[in-house]
Amino acid sequence: MAKYLVIVESPAKVKTIRKFLGSSYEVMASNGHVRDLPKSSLGIDVEHDYEPKYITIRGKGELLAGLRRAVKKADKIYLATDPDREGEAISWHLLYALKLEEKLEAKKVYRITFNEITKNAVKESLKNAREIDMNLVDAQQARRMLDRMVGYRISPLLWEKIKRGLSAGRVQSVTLRIICDREEEINAFIPEEYWTLDVFLKVKGERKSICAKYYGTKDGKQSIVNKEQADAIMNSLKGAEYSVREVKKSERMKKAPLPFTTSTLQQEAGKVLNFSTQKTMRLAQQLYEGVDIKGEGMVGLITYLRTDSTRVSQEAAEMAAKFITAGYGEAYLHRDTGEKKNNQKIQDAHEAIRPTDLNRTPAAVKEQLPRDLFRLYQLIWKRFVASRMSAAKYDTTSVKIQAKEQIFTLSSSSLSFDGFLCVYRPAEEGEEENALTAALSRESELSFESFDPRQHFTQPPAHYTESSLVKDLEELGIGRPSTYAPTIGIILARHYVVKEGRNLYVTELGEVVNNMMKQAFPAIVDVNFTASMEALLDSVEEGTVKWKTVVANFYPDLDAAVDTAEKLLAHISIEDEVSDETCDLCGRQMVIKYGPHGRFLACPGFPECRNTKPYFEKTGVSCPKCGKDVVMKKTRKGRKYYGCIDNPDCDFMVWQKPSGETCPKCGSALLIKGNKLVCADQQCGYQVLSELSNKA
Repeated sequence: MAKYLVIVESPAKVKTIRKFLGSSYEVMASNGHVRDLPKSSLGIDVEHDYEPKYITIRGKGELLAGLRRAVKKADKIYLATDPDREGEAISWHLLYALKLEEKLEAKKVYRITFNEITKNAVKESLKNAREIDMNLVDAQQARRMLDRMVGYRISPLLWEKIKRGLSAGRVQSVTLRIICDREEEINAFIPEEYWTLDVFLKVKGERKSICAKYYGTKDGKQSIVNKEQADAIMNSLKGAEYSVREVKKSERMKKAPLPFTTSTLQQEAGKVLNFSTQKTMRLAQQLYEGVDIKGEGMVGLITYLRTDSTRVSQEAAEMAAKFITAGYGEAYLHRDTGEKKNNQKIQDAHEAIRPTDLNRTPAAVKEQLPRDLFRLYQLIWKRFVASRMSAAKYDTTSVKIQAKEQIFTLSSSSLSFDGFLCVYRPAEEGEEENALTAALSRESELSFESFDPRQHFTQPPAHYTESSLVKDLEELGIGRPSTYAPTIGIILARHYVVKEGRNLYVTELGEVVNNMMKQAFPAIVDVNFTASMEALLDSVEEGTVKWKTVVANFYPDLDAAVDTAEKLLAHISIEDEVSDETCDLCGRQMVIKYGPHGRFLACPGFPECRNTKPYFEKTGVSCPKCGKDVVMKKTRKGRKYYGCIDNPDCDFMVWQKPSGETCPKCGSALLIKGNKLVCADQQCGYQVLSELSNKA
């Protein structure tokens, strides 16, 4: 009979851990949280020191009854939930849900954690059993309660003013604002013209030409802003002699990347594998909890996936050193491996994300893993091995070529030692075009072949992808790595944001919610306020700030903000605005409602009449091509654009709102961008200040 009970979070871990422990141990799972705040109310006693009112989660009764039976039979209980804030809180809740207080006093209940699910790690955790860390528990409680306060006090206002089912959140709302701010930057961006000027030159004795880029004059770097300037430079160099003025040769080092943290894994998996943050975390969870490997059974392939540390244990460093030396040679081993310098608090109790055993190479496990699971494991394995390897070395040559007063440059680099690149190759920039650069010297004879002038326009900031959003959230101190995936998932599920290709776009619904939050709750969607709150919550984890102090200071301000917002928004009624459209089926005046993808027309006679129609907001502008009304439309996923109301033969379509005026230079539509009217034809480049922009 089992004498010891080990309780883990996930059923997937049970089989993996059970095989490491003898028949004296019973391993069972809590299936995540067992207690939480009630869904039907705030669940926080504001009048009595902000005491939380935890209840058993619906559907967990039978599971807890089974755990209680096992507890009665066990001499010792080990709470082995995940090694982070959330896991610590689950262990604490289990303590009370299973009525383990007496056993705790009798020194029969212990908390154990392991960073990887391997036999050594699990056995070692039993030797280092400890008490529950209340600083971690309190940090989780504080986050949970702040999130509940924001969600339960603000969401009803969104339901009342826009539509039911919407939500606000402490991290979610500021994340939406960051995306909206980027969209506003893009919409207001006005391209500026610039030119590049390349010259093709023949090198005496060589069959191939070289291509040099315009740099400026002997006095310094110079930009070419228009065609006239490019023509003037080319005209000034008619018949000019070209000569090599300077040749510089040097060595460039490309350092190995750091091993993955949660954030960098999400970013790289997004860029390289095109995985969403949620997919990356789901697959990483499987790799951590255990995968069935032939001849070994259930094996945890990677260390714990929620970490913002790049630290590597001594044991893992030694394993990597042996593997690299044996497989690649002494020259490929980098002994002085640095770690990420970060002035934010990092969860240094955890290591970076790495394979549990480097001898389980991607090739060795490929046949036993589904394709996507294999691709993520391969990415983690290669990144970790590369992080312990030598830098790559390049021989570089940069050349300056002079013609009269003008300077052109060209450069090349060749790999002299591949180092970590033999294992892990990040996305590289284009190959060097000038293979002859290294052979050039002051004595090389050059002759002119041709110019290649090209017009360009500056580009707006890029739309956010999940990867770039995670990067910015981390840099701004918004949320923590474990919250990025669920936060992005929520704003996508609520249709505040849609994903087209890799890019994230704000929907009409997202704009309305963000505008209301900015107007009514400016502090909640303030980036600096949210980052400061995160730092304060980290202080709770460190034990330097009491969690109820944070909650008690936050709630009165939130309560006052909600009262102010209710008064501010009292006159706003967005839902059920009467339109000028008549219902085709029953003749009633249709009303404008908000759905998952924005506004639509619905018959007020529902449920007797269920007629609905798309709603097209008129701009008051006539189409410059066919003369019909231009309206705001939406793509299939909800991104807005402007086009003709009902003319399938007209292809007029623009992303910015048209002004109704035409360009005096080329006749194209003038679009409203920021405080200017800008020609829809980028090649034209016409723009003028306008008062219309303030009304867009």
